[in-house]
Amino acid sequence: MFWFTQGLCFLPAFLVVWSSCTFIVSYIIALFRRDVDIIFPYISDTGANPPESCIFGLMTFISSCAGTATIYARYKYVEKLIEQNGLVKPRLNQAALMLGLAACFGMCIVATFQETAVTIVHDFGALVFFVCGVVYIILQSVISFQASPYGSSTCVCWIRLSIAIVAAAAFFPTVVCASFVKQTTLHWDTHDKDYSYHVASAVCEWVVAFSFVCFFLTYINDFKVSITGHQSEMLSLFIVF
Repeated sequence: MFWFTQGLCFLPAFLVVWSSCTFIVSYIIALFRRDVDIIFPYISDTGANPPESCIFGLMTFISSCAGTATIYARYKYVEKLIEQNGLVKPRLNQAALMLGLAACFGMCIVATFQETAVTIVHDFGALVFFVCGVVYIILQSVISFQASPYGSSTCVCWIRLSIAIVAAAAFFPTVVCASFVKQTTLHWDTHDKDYSYHVASAVCEWVVAFSFVCFFLTYINDFKVSITGHQSEMLSLFIVF
């Protein structure tokens, strides 16, 4: 049996691979078309012009759908742990679910409203994605420690916490430095007034995005179980969903 056929581990595996490809493919296309600079453009800049904008929008929408399914499956997994040992507060699990779904909704907004077309709405979607995404992985880290050792190993718990700390630490420079950037352009020169703020914000944005995506890698072992009992219920709920 292949590892990705065990339980529901194909969900986080697909999410991580597809989301990573979304960022990288649009960046490579934009780079070859010379629509962006090679040195850390904003993620949204790589999907600002067609045809990469079409690819970026479609792939981001699929990522948000995969993220929604994975987050819901994780919610049901933790819910079953709560029924078995009661170590995690149900409200905490519900709050994590709502934040995770809100983050995916933010991704849908980013995919639908392009940066150069409807900037305000696009930026709002990106902010929802980053804020809710960071808080979501923080809450999941807390849940992991509360459920340990029944949910995940101590090592996985610390890995999740480390990723959450990196994402949270990178989020604030992303927003703060972006607030100092007054220029709206896809091409930058090192002598531009806001260049240093742009680079700092863009680098941190990539760090936050990949931290959020890679966090789901830690779900693979949790979902890699035989589809019996509550795992069968999770799979049927996913199919209906």
